[in-house]
Formats: sequence, C-alpha cells, structure tokens
Amino acid sequence: MTTAPSPPHPPQPVETIPGDPACGLLLLCDHASNAVPPDLDTLGVAAPHFERHIAYDIGAAAVTRALARQLGAPALLTTFSRLIIDPNRGRTDPTLVMRLSDGAIVPGNARIGPEGVAERLARFYDPYDRAIDAAVAAAIEAGAPPAIVTVHSFTPAWRGVARPWQVGILWDRDDRLAGPLIAGLRADPAGFTVGDNQPYGGGLPGDTIDRHAIARGLPNALIEIRQDLIGDEAGAEDWAARFSALLGPLVARA
Repeated sequence: MTTAPSPPHPPQPVETIPGDPACGLLLLCDHASNAVPPDLDTLGVAAPHFERHIAYDIGAAAVTRALARQLGAPALLTTFSRLIIDPNRGRTDPTLVMRLSDGAIVPGNARIGPEGVAERLARFYDPYDRAIDAAVAAAIEAGAPPAIVTVHSFTPAWRGVARPWQVGILWDRDDRLAGPLIAGLRADPAGFTVGDNQPYGGGLPGDTIDRHAIARGLPNALIEIRQDLIGDEAGAEDWAARFSALLGPLVARA
C-alpha cells in the first residue's frame, strides 16, 4: 500500500506569480512540485520516492518564488510531479513519461499507451505551455520581449560520483544571458565551481527553453543549483539574492 505524497495536488497544473510584464524577464520552474492528484493513486510509487529528485527539483520552487519577489518578475511553476509527465521534455521524447527513474519503478506508467500520454499532455503539459505562451505574449505587448530563465536543481552525487559544481548554467546556441551569468558566478568571492553546460548539456530538443525561448529568439538560460545548497529557506533565499544581483542589471541592459 502506498501513501500519497505531500502536499496535496492543487486543482490547477500551473502556479502563477504575478509580476511586471514589462520587466524584461520571465521565470519558470518546470519541476516545482512532487504532487500527484488522488485519481492517479501516487502512480503506485512508495512515499519516500516523492522526497527524491525523481519526483521534483528540490529547492527550485523556493528559489523561483524568492527571485520573482526580489525582481518583481512574473513566474510560472508547475504544481504536479515530473513522474506524471515531464514538461521539460519534447512531446515525442522517450523520457516524457518515465517508467523507470533512477532505479525506481513507476508502476502507474508501466503500461501507459498513446491515449494515456495524450490525456496527461492535455491535463498537465499543455496548460503549462499555454501559460508560458500567454506570459510571453503579455511581455511583448508591454514592449519588453522577455529573457526566459528556468530554475532547476541537481543532486550532489550521481551514481556514486560526487559532482564538483555548486551551480551550473545550461544554454544552447544563444549565450547572451548564459555567458554573463557564468562569468558573474565565477567572479563571486565564494569561489564557486560553476558548470558551463554542466552537470547536463544545454541542447535538449523540445525542452522548455527550446520551445519557448529559442523558437522565438529570446535570450535565455537554464539555472541548475545543487540541491543540498537550497534545501532550506535560508539557502534558497541566499541563492535567489545572488541570481537577483546578476540578473537585474543584465535584464535592464537588454
């Protein structure tokens, strides 16, 4: 018998944080929540797995909310677990609905067919996509086509190997925003080890940045922060302040 993850799943698949559409920035958090609605019965996954990175990006939502508050920028966050469907994947990506994630079997996804995937696209993925489209349109209408920044987090170790980076910036083809962010982080007196397209590569066809920023020619960056650094409120606020100090002037100049 499995136990439902916490917190309960909100009725809408997108959390919207209002902000100034003319500020030149749109913040996104693709993996903000570990929630699964009751009718999906936790996908058959045991409760402890919902506290792991396979269910959501630990600390990313807190950083996103703090950044939005500090910069007065609009933000969109998902309210569903990536185990249901991953909005940071293309619609035809084989990892869109995971049957096995970092050693954990997802029984509720094991026999899902095209119709089941289509239902999840319509219920979870598409509303998030439409919300992003609407936010970009509002910014353009306000005369400020936005830079798009997505906030993620990564595990301190992967398959038993420690990761040396505290933070990484992912990008593909367009480094107008990513380049200065990497330089600014590397210049931080704390002496961070900063990943340039690490711990993951930035070129993922069909991902959120590809669909919404690259397709429109908008400046963009994907932020990856190590989870142990933002697992509590103090850490999330600290990293949000650090990125706020970097992003504010960059967006103003753009």
